[in-house]
Amino acid sequence: MIVFNKLWNVMEQQGVTTYQLREKCGIDSKTIRRLRANDNMETKTLNKLCSVLNCRLEDIAEYLQD
Repeated sequence: MIVFNKLWNVMEQQGVTTYQLREKCGIDSKTIRRLRANDNMETKTLNKLCSVLNCRLEDIAEYLQD
């Protein structure tokens, strides 16, 4: 399972809010809810997040085995 727990840590470290993500990335609130629930994400969304946060995918997402 892919989880986005690291995303919230990176956002906190950089002082970025979900509101700013919506404004900078064009990510809607539904997508933010899906990230919080660790639901499936499109790669273009992950690309936007990495671009805005200036980070790598492994900085915001992690694969956990069951």
